[in-house]
Amino acid sequence: MNIPSLPKIRISALALSVAVTSPAVTQEIEEARSTVNATYVAESATDALEPGERIENIFNKNVTQNYILQKLTDRIWFFQRQHAGTIFYVGDEGVMIFDALAGATNAINEAIAEVTDLPITALLYSHNHNDHIGDASVLAEQISGLRIIATEATVEVMERLGSNHPKPTETINADTNTFSFEALTVRVVPLEHSGHARDHAIYIPEGTGVIHAPDIFNPDQPPFWSFAGAESYIGYRDMVETVGSLEWDYLSAAHGNVGYRDDIEFYLTYLDDIEAAVGEAFANLARDTGLEHPEAINNHAAYTSTWMSALGQYVTDVLRPTYGDYYGFEYSTPTNAQMVAWFLMMYR
Repeated sequence: MNIPSLPKIRISALALSVAVTSPAVTQEIEEARSTVNATYVAESATDALEPGERIENIFNKNVTQNYILQKLTDRIWFFQRQHAGTIFYVGDEGVMIFDALAGATNAINEAIAEVTDLPITALLYSHNHNDHIGDASVLAEQISGLRIIATEATVEVMERLGSNHPKPTETINADTNTFSFEALTVRVVPLEHSGHARDHAIYIPEGTGVIHAPDIFNPDQPPFWSFAGAESYIGYRDMVETVGSLEWDYLSAAHGNVGYRDDIEFYLTYLDDIEAAVGEAFANLARDTGLEHPEAINNHAAYTSTWMSALGQYVTDVLRPTYGDYYGFEYSTPTNAQMVAWFLMMYR
């Protein structure tokens, strides 16, 4: 994997947390409409979800509770705090967590203590994005000899960028794309053409019925702003289809609710619709749309900037009758449309 050198940029953890988390609220807000006519049940750390069931009031819980904890299987729990989530696996001797969510160490320690007295002994880096592994150094300081596991792609990205996160203690062999935690085998499905991250991958704890596919879906919601912070729209549909081709019962997506097969169907329909709406915008928006005095413009950047803004609003208007009541629609759709438009213009 050949990754060009990039400049080192440091943003304080405090500034980042302010940017991506929600303020606490004291009264319940009406939840957005389900994208899949979901069946909601009360959150439970002791009763596993039946396939198809989802956690009720998940937005309100994220802004009023310290964390959400839901049992999925005999050994796997779903954890979420301030809209960022993961899973952890309870073995016979210790606990493995999938990612060290930024700012969530105290909460996840508390959540694990609800279900077991066993210590955390292993940490998997799903990919090198700070919202997912931002607290790795905190865990490493707390836990002597913590096993930190990552793919070769993640190790390479971290080295290339001069990451200040703890260096993995174990690199997953790219020839086998598996590793073991006690008696559990975890299989890795690399996403080599992902537009989200250069080291993006899917993780399958074999035999559990659970899949961890971060930052592809927001289950029971449309795609999040900028397709979950993706670098580009390249490979996005392929990732959705890849997840759909695998065997699993429960989807851990890192954001949104617990996911199921109907989320795959919804996303593929959404992608068809947003691509069609972008195509309609191409046909109907003149290149000077949005410019009040094009004759006074002395640079062509003005055309692209204002046209892209107009396109985002055009697509949002087209899709609103179908998708307007869904989570974050008005805030995510313009940027998603612009990413699709840039992709369709550049790659034909």
